[in-house]
Formats: sequence, C-alpha cells, structure tokens
Amino acid sequence: MFDIFMYAINAVMPIIMLIVLGYILKQVGFLDANFVKRGNKLVFRVGLPALLFYTIYNVSDLGAFNWSTVWFAIGAVLLIFALGLIVVRLFVEDKKRKGVVLQCIFRSNYAIIGIPLAEALGGPEGIALVAVLSAFVVPLFNILAVLALSMFNGEGGKIDVKSILKKIVTNPLILGTAAGLVVLAIRALLPVGADGQPVFLISRDLKFIYKAIENLSKLATPLALIVLGGQFVFSAAGKMLKEIIIGVSWRTLLSPAVGIGLALLLTHLGVVDFGPAEFTVFVALFGTPVAVSSAVMAGEMGCDDQLAGQYVVWTSVCSMFTIFGIVFVLRLTNLL
Repeated sequence: MFDIFMYAINAVMPIIMLIVLGYILKQVGFLDANFVKRGNKLVFRVGLPALLFYTIYNVSDLGAFNWSTVWFAIGAVLLIFALGLIVVRLFVEDKKRKGVVLQCIFRSNYAIIGIPLAEALGGPEGIALVAVLSAFVVPLFNILAVLALSMFNGEGGKIDVKSILKKIVTNPLILGTAAGLVVLAIRALLPVGADGQPVFLISRDLKFIYKAIENLSKLATPLALIVLGGQFVFSAAGKMLKEIIIGVSWRTLLSPAVGIGLALLLTHLGVVDFGPAEFTVFVALFGTPVAVSSAVMAGEMGCDDQLAGQYVVWTSVCSMFTIFGIVFVLRLTNLL
C-alpha cells in the first residue's frame, strides 16, 4: 500500500512542481503577463491539439475491444455531467463560474495522468484498454467542456445552440481529436503488408511529421502548467472558497464514487462482466484530478480562469490521497 501511495504522489507531484515553478518565475519577474497570455494561446491552439492527435493516433486496434466498457464509460460521464449540471444550477450563483465548476465535476486528467496510472496499475492490458478508450472519452470530454463553458454565457442563462455548435466544431481541441479519429479510421481501412502492419503509417513513412507532432505533444503539458502557475493567485482562493469546495469534492470524491460505484453495482448484479483491467481504466477515468487543459480552455472561452486554475492545483493535491483510497478498496475486493 505504501508503494501505491508513493505512486499517487509521483503521478501528481510533477504537476504541482511545474505550477510552483511558473508561480515563482512570475513573482521574480522572469515571466510577464504578455508571456502568460501568449503561452495560453500557444498551448490551447497548438500544443494540446497535437497532444490529442498523438494520443489517439497511437491507439491500438479497436476490433478486439470490450465495447461494454466504452458504452459504460460514456454513459457514466454523461450521468456525472447531468448531476453536475443540477449542482451548479442549485449551488453556484456566479454565471461565469457555473461552467468552470461543471467542467471540474465531470472532466478528469485522463490523458496525462490516467494513461500512466493505468499502466502502473494494470500493466500492458490496462494501458491497451485505456489507450483505446481515449478515442471515445477524449472527444466526449472536450465536447462537454465546450458545452459547459458556453451554456451559461447567454443572457438569463439561455442556451444559444447555434453558438455552442459553432464553438464545438471550431474548438482547437475538438479539431485535434477529430483529426486523430479520421487518421485512425483511414489506417483501419488500409491493406496490410506481410508483417501485418498497414502499408502506410505516418509514424513509419512520414517520420519527420510524426516526430514533430510528438515533440509538440510533449511541449503541451509542461508549458500549460508553467503558464498556469504564472496566473495563479493564492489570495483569490478565499473569494471562491465555496466553489473550490464544491468542485474539488466532486472531482476527487463524488465523481469517482458515482462512476466506479456504478461499475461495481452492475458487476455485482451480473449486468456486465468488468474485471481488473476494466477497473484500472475506471480509476484512470474517474479518479484523476481535473484536466490541465480545463484552465486554458476556461480562459480562452471567457470564463473564470482563476477558479479553473485553483481546481487544477487543489484537485491534484487531493487526488494523491483519494487515488490511494480508491486503489486500496479495489485491491481489497480483488478488482485490481
């Protein structure tokens, strides 16, 4: 169990340390407001789309996947989104914060923390499942994020469907995801050679393009965290304490309880047959802190990016302990 706890620390502490670095660099004058603003745009419009494309492009064959895992994951995320919508309508007064709180409730750091976490907990089988599932939940997270951050911007809380659809189809993260899915679909249709591999692969036949995308994907997260640290204001936490408590509680405790608890219930009832590999995926999907890109997206879409930044920090800190608790319970029940 100590090893599990140390893994949780090792998974989230690099995030905290890069945020702290950005905060220190801003305080000593090395970073200025202009750099932070342009850095946000670079991450949102270039780095994160490259990361999403790269992640989805490297998904393995979809043919042998347990599709019940996909449908359950999608259904559970939509359920948590619906519960979060009720929560923000009842308990969050500031309209610019409603979408940010909602995004924190349903959106986890699946790609950056979830994938390596699944690899550590489930080995090759766990990483294969979590990588394939990314082709479905990453687009879903981004579409729901655009919806969450857009739906409360209209007068009187009215939903402008046309405006939201436009933001979805033009969002850089959606475009990066869509490009990955298109390439994945084309790859599945290509004939295979004697080695069992498609006759054409970007990673093999256009290696210089693949390498450039890979390098951009590696840039996205560190730069996003450093820029986030440059924006971080500790004194702001007191002014948004209520929203911080709501969002962090849901992201680290209640959302995992809903997602993983529902999987446990359905398995117990015999509706589905989820084993250790699937529960490894669910820990990665529901138990990780809020996505780093959530703060960048909130700022770009005119919502309260300070609150979104607070969420990245505090959910990351709290998840060191909650991930340990989730894994401990699942191992006691022989589900990991």
